Amino acid sequence: MTSPNTFTSAGSPPGAAYSAGATPSNLQKAKLSVYSPPPGGGTDKPGAHLYDIEFQFNPKELSLTKNAKWTRKPQRNAKKSAPPEFSGSDPCKLSIEMFLDATDTMGDQVVKTVEQLFSCCVPTEQSRGKGKGSPPWVVFKWGGMTGFTSFVSSVTAKYTLFTPAGTAVRATCTVNLEEISGEAGGQNPTSGALAARDVRVIVAGDTLQSLAFETYGDPALWRSIAAANDIDDPMRVRPGQRVLVPSMLELERTGEVNSARR
Repeated sequence: MTSPNTFTSAGSPPGAAYSAGATPSNLQKAKLSVYSPPPGGGTDKPGAHLYDIEFQFNPKELSLTKNAKWTRKPQRNAKKSAPPEFSGSDPCKLSIEMFLDATDTMGDQVVKTVEQLFSCCVPTEQSRGKGKGSPPWVVFKWGGMTGFTSFVSSVTAKYTLFTPAGTAVRATCTVNLEEISGEAGGQNPTSGALAARDVRVIVAGDTLQSLAFETYGDPALWRSIAAANDIDDPMRVRPGQRVLVPSMLELERTGEVNSARR
């Protein structure tokens, strides 16, 4: 039996498997790969890779959780309970314990690593600058195994050893990840929108190209903004004008990303 190189939640596409003899034989260190949130919103793909938080010691265990929601409607005159009705699935959750030790150098590396973990729970500077504060996304990786795209729901750090000067040199951290996934359905049955659209107010110096670059990282996608607002002449946008900006998820679902880049 081959070993999977990815673990997913129920309902996700199955991952590929190692080919014969391709399983790594050397020690592989686990890590959390940290990514910026998508610049255009959505839940399909993370943004640019920011950095990796490497495990000093590989975890002893991984705790995965997946819940299904069932409800029963009370029946006053029935002797037995009502049949259950499935109401949805919760996201997959992964809990990892990370052990940190810097007694070999007695330096501040443990504190710095804990700070990196805690920074995954606060908005990135780039997202705050755009007025759409969002923490980074993370993916747990271990050798050839890749986890699901997730966000850090909580971090607990317990410092257990200190230098005489008070610097923490040993800690145990519990990191809880929650899957970022979901099937994008139409928000409004009349509009058929695939994802929420942002509203931007044009200021002096703004163009549809600059707005597309700021939102999607690609000025060539300005036509999608123009189409969403029935703008025929992109040079005639004026300060104070309110503009609807589709999310990157909507553009990808409708194929506008590929058509605009041809």
